[in-house]
Amino acid sequence: MRLAKEGYTIVLLTFMGIAVVVAGLLCAVMYGGMPVWLFWVLTVLLSALLLCVALFFREPTRRSYVCDPDTVFSSVDGKVVVVEEVYEGEFLMRQCIQLSVFMSLTNIHANWYPVGGRIVYRNNHMGRFFVAWHPKSSEENERTTTVVDTGHELILFRQIAGLVARRIVNYAEVGGEAVQNTKFGFIKFGSRVDIFLPLGTEVLVKLGDKVRGGQTPIARLKH
Repeated sequence: MRLAKEGYTIVLLTFMGIAVVVAGLLCAVMYGGMPVWLFWVLTVLLSALLLCVALFFREPTRRSYVCDPDTVFSSVDGKVVVVEEVYEGEFLMRQCIQLSVFMSLTNIHANWYPVGGRIVYRNNHMGRFFVAWHPKSSEENERTTTVVDTGHELILFRQIAGLVARRIVNYAEVGGEAVQNTKFGFIKFGSRVDIFLPLGTEVLVKLGDKVRGGQTPIARLKH
């Protein structure tokens, strides 16, 4: 387990801010008459806050499965919250199976490519910040859309910000290669990822299932 690079700045700024506050509390003890017990209580609480922020940005070192062009893997850790047929109107312009995984604040927040191939589309959308399980979040929240051409199918997946998550990181570049089960981004403080699959795809998970990014097979493509 290591600290994800997306968290370096936030963790450092949090540490510096807490250090300043603790220094101020120490001065209050020495010159302002603050009880020592109160100083230690506040220091422990601030230290716990720093630990929580660091845990939000933890990133595991995982053994990736062998790339399988017929299998779609989960992009994130979390719980399956949507499996339904919808119309995808941003790029694919067709009916698809939408499979969505919600990340809570306690989940790993790194994102992995669910399939491999050539990146043909990437777009950032400014938007609102509904809770991630809200029905409108897929279309109205701040989000980033990526499409990978596997050579047989176009697979679209969308990182969606939520009520708490306000920063999406996506390293995909149009024309570049998506290597299945390698990291492509990060959603700071959790949210959800939607994957849009062709009709006829065999879905391997159901609502409520817990999945792991880059490790859990969630669907099998039909060619």
